[in-house]
Amino acid sequence: MPFTLVSSLISDPSIYLHQVFQLTTSQIIKKEKKKKKRTTMSSITQGSYPPLLQDAEKERLVQVVKDWTVAHGLTVRPPPAIAGNDTEGILATSAPVTLFPSPFPKSCFEEAKAIQTTYNELYALISQDEEFLTEMVKEVAGGDEFIANLWNVHLRVKKEGYVQNLALGLFRSDYMVHQDDASLQIKQVEFNTIASSFGGLSTQTSLLHKHLAQHEYPLLSSSSSASNLDLPSNDSAAGLAAGLRAAFDAYGPSTLGHPTCVLFLTQTGERNVFDQRHLEYALTSSGPNKVPVFRLPFSDILTHTTLASTPTRQLLYTLPSNPSLVFEVAVVYLRAGYGPGDYPDQEAWEARYQIERSNAVCCPTVLTQLAGMKKVQQVLATPEESNSNSVPSALAKFMPPTAEKTQRLLKTFTNIYPLDTSSSGLHARSLATSPTQCQKYVMKPQREGGGNNFYRSAIPEQLAKIPEEHWNSFILMEIIEPPALANSILRNGKVEVGGVICELGVYGTCLWDQSSGEIKFNEEAGYLLRTKGDKSEEGGVAAGYGCMDSVTLV
Repeated sequence: MPFTLVSSLISDPSIYLHQVFQLTTSQIIKKEKKKKKRTTMSSITQGSYPPLLQDAEKERLVQVVKDWTVAHGLTVRPPPAIAGNDTEGILATSAPVTLFPSPFPKSCFEEAKAIQTTYNELYALISQDEEFLTEMVKEVAGGDEFIANLWNVHLRVKKEGYVQNLALGLFRSDYMVHQDDASLQIKQVEFNTIASSFGGLSTQTSLLHKHLAQHEYPLLSSSSSASNLDLPSNDSAAGLAAGLRAAFDAYGPSTLGHPTCVLFLTQTGERNVFDQRHLEYALTSSGPNKVPVFRLPFSDILTHTTLASTPTRQLLYTLPSNPSLVFEVAVVYLRAGYGPGDYPDQEAWEARYQIERSNAVCCPTVLTQLAGMKKVQQVLATPEESNSNSVPSALAKFMPPTAEKTQRLLKTFTNIYPLDTSSSGLHARSLATSPTQCQKYVMKPQREGGGNNFYRSAIPEQLAKIPEEHWNSFILMEIIEPPALANSILRNGKVEVGGVICELGVYGTCLWDQSSGEIKFNEEAGYLLRTKGDKSEEGGVAAGYGCMDSVTLV
């Protein structure tokens, strides 16, 4: 997957960097009824940030970043255009990364982290509600074969009976800062329930920017704006590993006498391998007892795993390098299987079925993966048609409507609409097909991984290609308009300067019992900041649209 950035390059970066935050006083100062000043992004990032770089300074900083990233594993496998014929897989290159941490409102950052355990709880509850998920699947499966096939895996296992009640979620809730006339607030872009990536590289990115702030920024001729940066710690790799460790410990020892292990299911030719390795290394070094961790391509599941001929159907992994060693898999962590590309044939679906029906703790189960559908996000956020000010009934089904934690979740929702034949859906259809109204929206399918959405004028064009009876497989979301920022991005050894947009992801780990509903582990687990050019619609780093970043709190 190419790591290219559709960036907003400008004719005179130095002028832009000086002027990007210089808004008028009337734009900066807003007051509440009590005359209390409100915080806006422009008021807390006044001045020239990031600092201007002279050519010699840029050359030095780039070299430092290239060396540091390779030395500390802030790396990816290079794209084919750069790797050439690297058949032995020996090459690595710096992950695309900003030269400076990006300003992020402290109040928004703290709120996103504070509500993560509530989001964990919410999606654990959704995963347990088969009736609710049945209705969600019915809404979209007619026009989405992938979702229909996932649901069929669940139905097959349900028919013979699940043997493992524990379920693990390594989640990530993604936000952008929304700036209105009075304040800054976080608005949720999406909630990820499978293969929530970059927890490993995110920790390293935070450490990189701390290193630069201590050793390199003070050497710049215009260093004042990069002094006294508020760089929070970020233990996302350790936090996610703690969730895997909790599931591994809860599984307990093998009743068959095998050593137990954690199995990472990956994509063939995975370029983001080092992100996954950081998580693996954090897991193997956690706790007093050793946790064996193995990587297995999703396409090789049926080749190297079998189910024990016992009522509990233990998942057994035969080590390819030494077939005499057989491990019982305690936890299966899917970093693949989130999109149709991972299921090229029926054998791939049989492999997913084997994992799901086994006794291993799945991260995620099929039900948890389906809980991450955009349709679920839409239903949670859409008020009743009879009362637009009410707590959405779907959210009230899982959370007490008047509870403070529910109200805090509500504040993160943006306007999301179905594209079905309800009155809300018909209204959304009129917006989506209007050449002018569609400019404010993004249309999303039920997919993870980036690169799947349709923005603005592309929406009516795409709908024209789809049978109208399948439109309800999509949702329509109002585009979040974040404040203007600027930064410099190092990609493949070259620096790109211009306007950027930042997206914050907060990780969460949750282990629960699908049968009893008991939550056994629930933690916030660090953060990810992805930055993209301000003319780029998508933001996924692995999908080739964004870059790694970290926050400086303002």
